[in-house]
Amino acid sequence: MLKSSSRSLPSLIAGLVALGCLAASIAAYPAIAEGEILRANLEWLPQFGLEFALRMDGFAWLFSVLISGIGFLVVVYARYYMSEDDPVPRFFSFLLAFMGAMLGIVISGNVILLSVFWELTSIFSFLLISYWHNSAAARDGARMSLTITGVGGFCLLIGVLLLGNIVGSYDLDKILASGDVIRNHPLYLMALIFILLGALTKSAQFPFHFWLPNAMAAPTPVSAFLHSATMVKAGVFLLARFWPALAGSYEWFILLGTAGIITLLLGAYFAMFQQDLKGLLAYSTISHLGLITTLLSLGSPLATVAAIFHMVNHATFKASLFMAAGIIDHETGTRDMRRLSGLYRFLPFTATLAMVASAAMAGVPLLNGFLSKEMFFAEAVETHADSILDRILPYVATLAGAFSVAYSLRFIHTVFFGRQPVDLPKPAPHEPPRWMRFPIEILVVICLIVGIVPSLSIGPFLHVAVTSVLGADTPEYSLSIWHGFNLPLIMSMVALVAGTVIYFVLRRYLASCADGPPVFRRLRGQRIFERILVEVSWRWARLAEQRLGTRKLQPQLRWVVFTGFLAGMLPLTLSGFEPRPFAFSGVDPMFAVIWLIGICLAIGTAFMAKYHRLAALVMLGGVGLTVCITFVWLSAPDLAVTQLLVEIVTTVLILLGLRWLPKRNEGVDDAITLRARFRRFRDLALAIVCGVGMTFVAYAVMTMPVPDAIATYFLENAYTEGGGRNVVNVILVDFRGFDTLGEIAVLGIVALTVYALLRRFRPAADSMSMPEQQLIQNRFDEERPERSAGDTVKEYLLIPSVIMQWMFPVLITFAVYIFMRGHDLPGGGFSAGLTLSIAFLLQYLAGGTRWAEDRIRILPLRWMGAGLLTAMVTGIGAWFLGYPFLTSHSRYIELPLIGKMPAATALFFDLGVFLLVVGSAVLILVALAHQSIRINRLRASDTEKTKGGEA
Repeated sequence: MLKSSSRSLPSLIAGLVALGCLAASIAAYPAIAEGEILRANLEWLPQFGLEFALRMDGFAWLFSVLISGIGFLVVVYARYYMSEDDPVPRFFSFLLAFMGAMLGIVISGNVILLSVFWELTSIFSFLLISYWHNSAAARDGARMSLTITGVGGFCLLIGVLLLGNIVGSYDLDKILASGDVIRNHPLYLMALIFILLGALTKSAQFPFHFWLPNAMAAPTPVSAFLHSATMVKAGVFLLARFWPALAGSYEWFILLGTAGIITLLLGAYFAMFQQDLKGLLAYSTISHLGLITTLLSLGSPLATVAAIFHMVNHATFKASLFMAAGIIDHETGTRDMRRLSGLYRFLPFTATLAMVASAAMAGVPLLNGFLSKEMFFAEAVETHADSILDRILPYVATLAGAFSVAYSLRFIHTVFFGRQPVDLPKPAPHEPPRWMRFPIEILVVICLIVGIVPSLSIGPFLHVAVTSVLGADTPEYSLSIWHGFNLPLIMSMVALVAGTVIYFVLRRYLASCADGPPVFRRLRGQRIFERILVEVSWRWARLAEQRLGTRKLQPQLRWVVFTGFLAGMLPLTLSGFEPRPFAFSGVDPMFAVIWLIGICLAIGTAFMAKYHRLAALVMLGGVGLTVCITFVWLSAPDLAVTQLLVEIVTTVLILLGLRWLPKRNEGVDDAITLRARFRRFRDLALAIVCGVGMTFVAYAVMTMPVPDAIATYFLENAYTEGGGRNVVNVILVDFRGFDTLGEIAVLGIVALTVYALLRRFRPAADSMSMPEQQLIQNRFDEERPERSAGDTVKEYLLIPSVIMQWMFPVLITFAVYIFMRGHDLPGGGFSAGLTLSIAFLLQYLAGGTRWAEDRIRILPLRWMGAGLLTAMVTGIGAWFLGYPFLTSHSRYIELPLIGKMPAATALFFDLGVFLLVVGSAVLILVALAHQSIRINRLRASDTEKTKGGEA
């Protein structure tokens, strides 16, 4: 019962979500049918032309219905397909995320947003393909798909950036309306190549077709969804979407036509010789996508109509075929066609449905596949360009049609007819549960209805999709079943007869041949990909690692520092910046003394780091204190408070980390060789160069002519627009809130990275010995047996530990005070977060790890997640009021006994900063503190081993 519910509840939730998306899409049809374009614009970075723009026209509506409708059917099917032992909630989570990413592609109104959703489909398809990650085939197929489509997605991003540069906007409507401008621009060919690389890799077109068959290791519901309405359809969708802007040129025809024709023919040829059911269907998908690509390459409005029509038809019969293949695999335990035969006796209903869907794939009359293939043949015989591709297209189309009949007939005849199957992994196949077959029935009925009455069934929906793509160029077209005895009909008849002949002539060979087509059996894209991957990752990467990489920390830091120096200096150098002459205006003697002390401490830190780490850390803290005093001297109290708190937290955390570093070998370290001298002088030179460079950059920034309007604007609008008198904090959480959001996200990433590294960190052997104070305390405890075993407060820290424990509520109160006053006085979320982090630090120092965690339930990851989510939700909230992301609303509220208190919406953003800072600091603290627990376990284990050896 429990296992059944583990599938039912997640599938119910996923089905309701998919059904809700379908209902929302259907509800939008009346407006779409009137020619409206539904929009929802949420400003993100309007200064850079970036916005979260959603746009639904007829074409996007048709795809939205396909994605959500087939997605709902896949969810119903998966409820019965997935095993009770599988982590089903994770599967449906990935599936819904995949569906959402694909919906994002089709309704994006901004091409940058489209590229973001484009990459999300690659990521979630990777997670779905590798769902059964215990299988090597699943891992390899997922890695291959992510590599190919990920690189293609990067190319697409470059292409849309070039389009935005040509048009001057990233808005999809403006790009689609600027076709002539784009095609006549010098950057057109470059933009076209990058966009085609993105589309062809996604839709598995030649020469990138090989990744799709290797993705068949995914669960069959994933394959059904991926091949019909998502992922691979994204490429051809993009080509149709950009058709008004990019099509019509000779370059478009040659590049896209070549890839499409080769894919159309090769995919169909490869499909005939596959022994795996899903492999046959995968290559047939490649071929049909090549057909759509070829139609779009022709630059003809009628060809575009046929391409859009075939996208819909292919989605219906291919989804049903994959689900039927999944049922066969589910009931027999195999997909090998050499072991399958005569299944019509055991699966009559499933066999009938699969035969109708296969006939639609083959282009048999009175089925939807026949109509769009007839339109393809009609366009193939037309002249579109004076090119060899155009002249051979009728013959290629007929031959590919014959191959499709052959592999469709093989699917039907081999699997469902013939002798009774023997030696199946599951010896007694039977019909699946009623609702598992229901999605196939719905899709097959659609294939029949569209094939019999196309004008009444699909006609109005196809019309709104076509007109939204072609606009005024929409041609007259007919969806009638009978167009007379013409050349396309003759081509269809030839394909049907030739395909039947090909199958029955090759039937015996196909039943006994190895998996893969003759001639091309050794030429496999997977092998080429793996060879390139090995070449890049092994030879090139190994060479780069040998030349630039090292396991030592110092050379790595040297490269980081040097790269940072170049990143700071190159922009100033290339821009021809000339700093103003240095004008010395005098300095206060006391301020000079403070900085002289700070410089001495910095030099002392560098020298003492070799001999005494603790002394070096103390001196480093003195340098930070000097900077803090400088901020106070220069009237920057916010920076001073933050600097002081940062120094406290980082100093304590580093101090805790010093415990686990290996001891120095004085004899070796003191022996200064010539190589060691060279290394020191090299590091000293690099430090001097970078220090002087940073001084130059800081001087350049401070002397750069800046309009007074910037500072004046912040001073004049901090209170009226941001609701606070503390200009610095208002800038951080309001005017430059987007920068702060990025900074806290980076802080969270750093904390997670430190935690991950410390989890794998193993202290040096010489640092695992018990400290002298702890040894003394242990002997003292042995002399006082009356002490409680749970009392871990050390006698030698009794007074400090009691004080630190008492400070906990005081620091919490102080953190709240610092947080609440931040909008008007020095403080804020960052400072308050550091203050509360210090409170936790003191508890760990006072009583130890176990004592603190037994009394305080600390979940730093939840703090971090809640903080980032709070900051994001605060920014998104502005969208619902029609303002750009992170636009704040300022006001004050009157509280009893407290009085007027700032209540700007930026306060909630600052709360997110506070939570994430606390979580990040405590996460690092926990990682360091748990080293002690790990060492105690190792000591106990060693003690038991010693006692066992003595016994």
